[in-house]
Amino acid sequence: MSSLPADRARSRLESLSTSGLDVHTFSTAAVEVLRQALPFTAACLAPADPATELVTGTVKWGGLGNEQDDEWAFWEYESDDQWNFQSTVDRPGGVSSTHTETNGHPEESARHREFFKPNYDFDDEMRVALRVDGATWGFCAFFRDGRTSAFTPAEMSFVSSVAPLFARGFRAGLVVGAVTSVEVGVGPAVIVVDGVDNVVQASVGAPARIAELGGGPVGEARLPFALRTLIGSARAFALGRHDRLPRMRLRTRAGGWLIAHASPLMSPDGTSTNIVVTIEEARPPDVIPLVVAAYGLTPREQAVVQLVLQGVSTSQIAAALHLSAYTVQDHLKSIFEKAGVRSRRQLTAQVFFDQYAPRLAEGASATPSGWFAPTP
Repeated sequence: MSSLPADRARSRLESLSTSGLDVHTFSTAAVEVLRQALPFTAACLAPADPATELVTGTVKWGGLGNEQDDEWAFWEYESDDQWNFQSTVDRPGGVSSTHTETNGHPEESARHREFFKPNYDFDDEMRVALRVDGATWGFCAFFRDGRTSAFTPAEMSFVSSVAPLFARGFRAGLVVGAVTSVEVGVGPAVIVVDGVDNVVQASVGAPARIAELGGGPVGEARLPFALRTLIGSARAFALGRHDRLPRMRLRTRAGGWLIAHASPLMSPDGTSTNIVVTIEEARPPDVIPLVVAAYGLTPREQAVVQLVLQGVSTSQIAAALHLSAYTVQDHLKSIFEKAGVRSRRQLTAQVFFDQYAPRLAEGASATPSGWFAPTP
């Protein structure tokens, strides 16, 4: 591939990754930039929770719709296909393609043969893990059609080289915008999904929680993409394909944070058919590590922030981390710049109270569990 378009694309991606755009806006712009150096038919960008590497949403380009999301989730999380987004992390450069995985015989891939080919007529898919500073913030998939459409090693190498820029854009996009509204008193919500993805039971608060994640009426509309990811991963857990119950942190349309997790319900005979999904308000210990990591702080800066959030003074931070007070001040200056604040108080508000300050302003009181009690 030509070095000039590649260099231009890399430079523009570097600028986009630090522009403070939300995930959707960044993804849309980044795809258009990448196309100047890498031709493809369609693309799907998928942010993920770095703690579990589970996909929390998608931004699609090139005519990809949402109608096949449930089927895609099956092939990604429930089928026995050994090449999925999470396994791409371990591939050289964090990148691979259907042609690479099948030694040039994509028809040998059941997912390609039974899903992508009949639904989209794609002939090759390239996937890349979006990693920076040791964490995975999402994935990208690029598609081509045509008999000579296989992605080349040079193209995969180029995409691998710009993947950290996509990761930085995803990471920064997580903390764009503040809470615009709050829903006090909803509490945890539970839904039960059967083996064919029908919601068979739902708690009273479930419709409100699902709406916060962009979903429609319970039982009438598809579940939000992130919840379908959880359900598929829970079924894989039931089959023994991994040993960790799936969970993810999700930002709502209003800017708040929720925790969602899923588990298989075991029948008396030991088989598992239904999946229970729980959605609840995220507590500070869940959110703070994610928000702090999203600012792109160094390990030392993260250590300083953790002490700042505990109300520790500069001299005490210096003693605890075996640094001089001047070095701590330098770290704080860098932290403030990355977080877009000017003081410790603003930093604490932005990291800790992003979700909780609006609730306090409305008169809600925190209970010992960390939940907010309903206002009178």
